[in-house]
Amino acid sequence: MDWLQILSNTASSIIGPATIGYALAAIGLAVHFGFAGLLNMGIAAYMAIGAYSYAISILTFGLPWWAGILVAMGGSVVFSLILGIPTLRLRGDYLAIVTIAAAEIVRLLFLTTTFDKYTGSADGLSGYHSSFRDANPIPPGTYGFGPWTYNETGWWVRIVGLVILALAVLIVYVSMRSPWGRVLRGIREDEDAVRALGKNVFSYKLQALVLGGVFGSLGGVVYAMPSNVNPGVYGTSLTFFVWTALLLGGAATVFGPLLGALIYWGVMTLLSNILPALVTSGILPFMSTTQAQTLRFILVGVSLMLLVIYRPQGILGNKKELTFVK
Repeated sequence: MDWLQILSNTASSIIGPATIGYALAAIGLAVHFGFAGLLNMGIAAYMAIGAYSYAISILTFGLPWWAGILVAMGGSVVFSLILGIPTLRLRGDYLAIVTIAAAEIVRLLFLTTTFDKYTGSADGLSGYHSSFRDANPIPPGTYGFGPWTYNETGWWVRIVGLVILALAVLIVYVSMRSPWGRVLRGIREDEDAVRALGKNVFSYKLQALVLGGVFGSLGGVVYAMPSNVNPGVYGTSLTFFVWTALLLGGAATVFGPLLGALIYWGVMTLLSNILPALVTSGILPFMSTTQAQTLRFILVGVSLMLLVIYRPQGILGNKKELTFVK
């Protein structure tokens, strides 16, 4: 096995668009669940809305890339209002069921042939990169060192993604230390007590759903920036992967989602390189390389179960403040 190449690929994924996209989505989930106590199992819907809104606004309406990002954010706000107004009075498992169903509805809407002209149906969308790449101030060439060597387009995607991520972290950091954030934490702990103090719990929940949803949609935008929009990506499994990143780093923390996304994608990239190599070298002769690639998802699923059981607060979380099961 070429260990140097395996480690290089793993290190390169640390600042990849997928890692940044997952980190943004996990920050959105942190606002929903970690700080407001909303058990949202439909974060994939927000990422899909962000990616499709970005691509459609450019391909169909000819908007520049930065306007596409604004449209994606607006789409997430509209979806949050449609989802939240009738459902946010639900709690716990009931809200989880509604949100996971809503995510499937969104995915099927993008898959249906009725809107094929705009969404591409099962083929997805591509070819929306021109305005984004034309805005790239980096001269053509290859830059960086070691595993972090990319061309000008690769760096442009990462720079924009990291700037968006930094702004998201700053907004959450400031918000959660404000009186608004303290009310959200109170709602998470005991919403009846907060309601008894005269606070409009429903309004605060809706605001948290909107804010976290915006970050989720931005995660979808960054995830789709370097390649294309594939409807197969935005299934239920995507939601669980983002939850894995969130719980790994710490749900009720600002920097936990970043750490969780980094570790998640580092481990996934490492396994995607090591497992097929073990098959090729004869160490795992009882499976094919395709089966080896699937095995990594099984390992991640088992890890998530163990994480919830033995370390529910995550790496950076405080067990006294929040655990997955209260």
